[in-house]
Amino acid sequence: MNQPSLNPRAPWVISTHDLGRRPGSMRQMHLALPAPADIGVDMIGVPKDAEVELDIRLEAVMEGVLVTGTARSPLRGECARCLEPVTSHSEVDFQELFFYSAEDAAEGDSLLDGELLDLEPVFRDAVVLTLPLSPVCSEDCSGLCVECGIRLADAEPGHTHEAVDPRWAKLQDLVPEHNNDQES
Repeated sequence: MNQPSLNPRAPWVISTHDLGRRPGSMRQMHLALPAPADIGVDMIGVPKDAEVELDIRLEAVMEGVLVTGTARSPLRGECARCLEPVTSHSEVDFQELFFYSAEDAAEGDSLLDGELLDLEPVFRDAVVLTLPLSPVCSEDCSGLCVECGIRLADAEPGHTHEAVDPRWAKLQDLVPEHNNDQES
């Protein structure tokens, strides 16, 4: 199970050197890191390079290093009903065990690269799983008119379109525009 070596200078890579491999040793950290690219779903996500605040605790355990934390980040996207911009914040909790060796880990488990661990995949998974698939600008958003596409919140009261059954549309051409039963 060969994984590429981590860059110790990468913002999301954390050193566990001071923990050693002594079970019970612990370190707490508060970090402000730039958000990686492409964290989100179609309609909403964390903007690239936005500041992500992390409060994490690293604990050495028998099998590896247990990382527990909370991440706070801004969200930006568009309303699924009216396509107006939406801004919000996300706060997610996460926990991940980074194993010392591949022999102790199962397929897909996180591994330490020497004394380094990468928090980016953990953050990505935690945030994406909590994002709404259809974000809205407000719970009472009316969306867009299906006929003309105008935002219903901006339309005049009683905004409607005359719906003519396409089977009868040709008959409408036979009726003069100012039809009345009285002769002039």
